[in-house]
This record gives sequence, C-alpha cells and structure tokens, in this order.
Amino acid sequence: MAKTNLIQLPKPLTKGKVSLEEAILKRRSRRNFSQKDLNLEQIGQLLWSAQGITGQRGGFSFRAAPSAGALYPMEIYLLTRDGSFRYLPEGHNLEILGNKDLRKALAGSALGQDAISQAPLDIIICSIYSRVTSKYGQRGIRYVHIEAGHVAQNIHLQAVALGLSSVPIGAFSDEEVKKTLLLPADHEPLYIIPVGYSE
Repeated sequence: MAKTNLIQLPKPLTKGKVSLEEAILKRRSRRNFSQKDLNLEQIGQLLWSAQGITGQRGGFSFRAAPSAGALYPMEIYLLTRDGSFRYLPEGHNLEILGNKDLRKALAGSALGQDAISQAPLDIIICSIYSRVTSKYGQRGIRYVHIEAGHVAQNIHLQAVALGLSSVPIGAFSDEEVKKTLLLPADHEPLYIIPVGYSE
C-alpha cells in the first residue's frame, strides 16, 4: 500500500537551455520575490540538484553533490504556502510534514529577513553530523560544511537555469529554526535558501 504522505516529484531534467557558464555569470543574490508559486517540476528540479540520485553502482546511489566518504549527512527540508516537507532522494519524493505555512515563523528565526517570508519556496539544508564524524572524527565537521556549500551552490545555479532567483542566508538562530521546523534532535540547520521569481 502506497504512503499517502508522499508526493511523487516529476522526473528531473538532465539537459537544460542555460549553459553552466551562463548560470554562473547570471547568478546574483536577490532578496525581493513575487508571490508567484513554483510548480512541482521546478521544485523537483531544485531538490534533485541539491541531493538527487545521479547514478547507481553495485546497489549504491550517487548524489548530485559530492560527499566525504559518500556518507551523505544532509537532510533537505522545504517550506511553501502549502506546508512543510522533507526531500527523500531515493524515489525523488516529498514527505509531507505539515500543512501550515511556516515561512513567516522561519523568517522570525532568521532576524526577520523578509526574503524568507516573501519567497514562495524556502529550502533548508540540515546536517546529521554523526553520519560523518563516526568515520572521520572532528574533521568530519569540516567535511559537512564543505558539502553544504556544494549543495547550496547547486541550488543557486539550478535556480538561475530555471529563470528563478535565490539568496543564501546563514544568519539565523539554530535553536529557533529547529523549533519552527520541529526537527529531530540530531538535525542541525546550516543554510536557508529562499527561491522564487524576482520582483
């Protein structure tokens, strides 16, 4: 029996109309967004660029962003006006976590930054450090932070390729974000990326 709390995302595209070079050239941080919602194709493409499955070998899955020891400590959450969700790379699904619009509350956890409440989509990159520190010790913390940068840059460049804008946000209260999203105790928020159409 299929789970009813899952949304199947459309199959991601692997070829677009914008070159990597053009995406790099055009990428800028934009903080003012229109209220126009993103569709599931756009959301799915952004999430695939962050942590999507890009290949398989011997029963093992590879993802869009490199990861130390292929341990994949990242968990990707997102907020829209329709609620809160978690991305499940295996199966390319969204897990529905709630139906409340938490964008304004998330903005309150991030010094009231309006871009978070304005954008139709907020992507929150979280980490479970123990997935990496169990193998690499304290050095694993650095590896996690490096990986967060890989994931975020993929999202920013994918946004440009889709004709969208984004802004990187690192100024927030970790504890308040965890409370707002009802994150498990071992999930540490590292990065918030509002995405949408520029005003």
